[in-house]
Amino acid sequence: MATSDATPARDLRGVLQAQVSEGPLPGAVAMVARGDRIEVAEAGSADAAGTTPLTRDSIFRIASITKPVVAAAVMMLVEEGRIALDDPVDEWLPELASPMVVRTPAAPVDDVVPAVRPITVLDLLTFRSGHGFPSDFSLPAVTPLFSELLQGPPQPQHVPAPDAWMAALARIPLLHQPGDGWLYNMGSDLQGVLIARVTGGTLPEFLAERVFEPLGMVDTGFEVPAGKRDRVPYYYRQGEAGGLELIDTPDGQWSTVPPFPSGAGGLVSTLDDWYAFARMLLADGETDAGKSLLSPTSVRQMTTDHLTRSQRDAGTLFLEGQGWGFGGSVDVQALDPWNVPGRYGWVGGTGTSAHITPSTGLVTILLTQLEAQGPVPSSVLRDFWRYAAA
Repeated sequence: MATSDATPARDLRGVLQAQVSEGPLPGAVAMVARGDRIEVAEAGSADAAGTTPLTRDSIFRIASITKPVVAAAVMMLVEEGRIALDDPVDEWLPELASPMVVRTPAAPVDDVVPAVRPITVLDLLTFRSGHGFPSDFSLPAVTPLFSELLQGPPQPQHVPAPDAWMAALARIPLLHQPGDGWLYNMGSDLQGVLIARVTGGTLPEFLAERVFEPLGMVDTGFEVPAGKRDRVPYYYRQGEAGGLELIDTPDGQWSTVPPFPSGAGGLVSTLDDWYAFARMLLADGETDAGKSLLSPTSVRQMTTDHLTRSQRDAGTLFLEGQGWGFGGSVDVQALDPWNVPGRYGWVGGTGTSAHITPSTGLVTILLTQLEAQGPVPSSVLRDFWRYAAA
């Protein structure tokens, strides 16, 4: 590992450069902000050949740190009275009107019972609808999430359009009764479809008008225009032999709006764009210009843990003992130096992370272009979080 508790890097760039030098990370940009004290650093390159340096305005595929943004958009609709947290979602998502549930998590997909109650908006926000990933990916009801819905590593151009995607989802049973357990990821994709259907438009349109424009998030969206693609790094995964395998290029999967704009992980963004979103949350829903995007109550709901102890324990593979709010995890235990009760945010499978700590005003954002090897945070993330907590 590049750094350790015994030999910490002297500054943020040192943390990043140590990881780049050790390999296989091609590059990274990061921010640690405490009020007016903002430290930004870049290290490495946009490509494995090392020909193009990463910069503060590089545009990354941010994967699951899309989730808090989409949850905030749902809460805007709640505040407007267009939906309510306890509303059954079947008015807008009729495919989920009569869900079936596997009799036990390990049961075959045809051994099902009816859901005992409807799925609600709150269930989608808290990831307790019965859809999603448990710690055991081998369960029969989990397999179709990969084969039919193409859940997993971002591949936006290959996922069916929302109506077809929802039709496929309707044929897959829930893994547990609505409200009974926490399952990762799919709640955010369902939130994205819900937003589109409630508003009668598309998720990209709603986010652009209601979130990105008022916050000045000028480089955030579901595609990268041709004139900005020189700022997009190549995207890699670590190969079996230890080298890098190219997954996507600047003119690849994010060069056009996808058929299914994923609320779970479809956005591209920059360090400063996500920082604008973070500042809004820390300011109880207000933009820097004083415009209210969310009420303080909505922000508190987003950044409060809604899970029971047993639900947190069942999600340990993803949550590592922490809780879940709307769109992101919420720290409830100081298990590591960076865990502070109330710390909110999440990580992305493309090698990204973003968190806020309301009690201290701390914002930490790390963006890389190396795919995560699994749900457990990498040494890159842990070294960054350790530095930010010092």
